[in-house]
Amino acid sequence: MDYILEVKDLRKEFKNFTLDNISFKLEPGYIMGFIGPNGAGKSTTIKLIMNLLKKDGGEIKIFGKEHIKYEKEVKNRIGFVYDENYYYEDLTINSMKNIVASFYSNWDDNKFYQYIKEFDLNPKAKIKTLSKGMKMKFSLAVALSHNADLIIMDEPTSGLDPVFRREILDILYSVIQDDTKSIFFSTHITTDLEKVADYITFINKGKIVFSEAKDDILQNYAMVKGGLDLLDKDIRKEFIGLRETSVGFEALTDDVGKIRNLFGEKVLIERASLEDIMVYTVRR
Repeated sequence: MDYILEVKDLRKEFKNFTLDNISFKLEPGYIMGFIGPNGAGKSTTIKLIMNLLKKDGGEIKIFGKEHIKYEKEVKNRIGFVYDENYYYEDLTINSMKNIVASFYSNWDDNKFYQYIKEFDLNPKAKIKTLSKGMKMKFSLAVALSHNADLIIMDEPTSGLDPVFRREILDILYSVIQDDTKSIFFSTHITTDLEKVADYITFINKGKIVFSEAKDDILQNYAMVKGGLDLLDKDIRKEFIGLRETSVGFEALTDDVGKIRNLFGEKVLIERASLEDIMVYTVRR
């Protein structure tokens, strides 16, 4: 099978952090959410994929090609949306577009102005006058205007209001209706991913916890709620993560059958959200 993005045994060592031989794959036509707490390795991974950092080991293939050897070719087919602004602040949207467009062989001016109109952006406005949400809209318009086959987004909805976040998600969903395109979406806002993601890759402390279909993940994990009298040293070990309060406990499991056998009707078992899974796994 041809993958749009394939990361294998990727390693990067820093003084106080190691990205530890991580691996995952993204097929054409899907959205992959990349989740993890702050400092888990999300931005480091994206910088390595974009060759903004030098890897210490492992392999990265984009469109089936080695990402450094074929860097110019693969980047021509990538739309990159970053949380920080890398545009010249004193230029207008129009002037900045003219500079960016020159880097892409498949640039489509009509498509760009279609998005500018849809996003209600003034082409004559200077970058420095734009709000964070407007800058993100501009970045997204650029990413979507050169027929990119892979959109890589690093915290694109961070700090944005819910209405615009939903607007972005709708746009991303429409992009992958073309089943040759894929989106790699790093975020800590897991509710966004529950709406649009097909796959979730969860990284914690530089290691991959899982990289699986979202529906399988949400089906396999559950929250368990019950009284403190049910807990002992051995029972606590049955949970991935546990929170105790004065009135009871909440815990995460990936083995609902075993929990039912242990507790029967004495506990309440509920669907776990992606946020539950992330928080309780990190807390373990």
